[in-house]
Amino acid sequence: MRESADERHARLLDLVRERGTVRVAELAGLLGVSPVTARRDAEALAGRGLLDRVHGQVSWPRPGGPGSPRTGAAEGLVIGLLAPSATYYFAEVIRGAHEAAARAGARLVLRISDYRPEEDRARTEGLLAAGAEGVLVAPGWRGPEDRLAHGDWPALLPVPAVLLERRAEPGSPLDGLDRVSSDHAHGVLLALRHLLGLGHATPLLVARGDSPTALAVRAGYAEALGVLGLEEPRPVIDSVPAEADPEGFERVVRALHEAVSSGLASAALVHNDVDAIEIMQRLAPLGVRVPEDLALIAYDDEVAALADTPLTAVAPPKRQVGRHAAELLVERLTGRADEDAPRRHVSLLPRLRVRASCGASGPEPTL
Repeated sequence: MRESADERHARLLDLVRERGTVRVAELAGLLGVSPVTARRDAEALAGRGLLDRVHGQVSWPRPGGPGSPRTGAAEGLVIGLLAPSATYYFAEVIRGAHEAAARAGARLVLRISDYRPEEDRARTEGLLAAGAEGVLVAPGWRGPEDRLAHGDWPALLPVPAVLLERRAEPGSPLDGLDRVSSDHAHGVLLALRHLLGLGHATPLLVARGDSPTALAVRAGYAEALGVLGLEEPRPVIDSVPAEADPEGFERVVRALHEAVSSGLASAALVHNDVDAIEIMQRLAPLGVRVPEDLALIAYDDEVAALADTPLTAVAPPKRQVGRHAAELLVERLTGRADEDAPRRHVSLLPRLRVRASCGASGPEPTL
């Protein structure tokens, strides 16, 4: 996948932070881009106060100087990040945390759990051994049983910790930590209100049950039905990954086809993007067209816009979650947050990006 400007900027900041000063002419080779692109990137970052640019070179901002980072006391800090994956959803979370750490003058160190919650604690201890002075923790839970079995250890860490894109059991030790997460219930409500506004009856939910996000979407669906005064037309259609369980995925497609052909439903919310795209592809030969016969909204907005019929999608603020979490951790580590300041539970609201799969275009709805 082609590198974005934000990703390139983060690499440039890392290079300058590590070297102190770099000639602009050298940046092109170091970054693998054209000299024009390197110069423009350097000018953009210097214009935002993230670098000093003088006489054809860029330098890490001098403490107290006009280009010094907003959190100068974070210079040299090492922040650890435990994530269950570095792809799909969490790639953006990691990117946001990386950008925020770089802006503060801190170094971000990453470890991946591969959704093995039993290894989360050991991997986090590895981050501490690598010099991490605080950690951002996204445990590799898949369901409630993982949270109950492996949930409390981050509260026992000897360094400040921020829970990332996860919710703790109310009243548990983990619930006393700072955390930053997406409000998935709000995202589901946005989707259902949009579909109802287009004249559809109660939309169906097609969702997996193998991740905290999937479980939050399911809970948000039940909550949204109550808020909107709707009755569930039928139980949630349990989805499975097509590559792991082709027969199970075929049952999902048939269940949705039956609901549409019988007139039970004309709209659905599908978690996640990949499942939504594959469901749309499988429904077409069965005579169900999107959006003519079925209005479809995906949840995640990672690849939804790339479908043959671009999918309207709920977009959790993944990059902002990573950024806010890293900024909160820097506050704790640098003393910018009062020692007596209360812990914070920050919920960021998803947005609805309207595309062709609902048969309508226009500005996103607001609540």
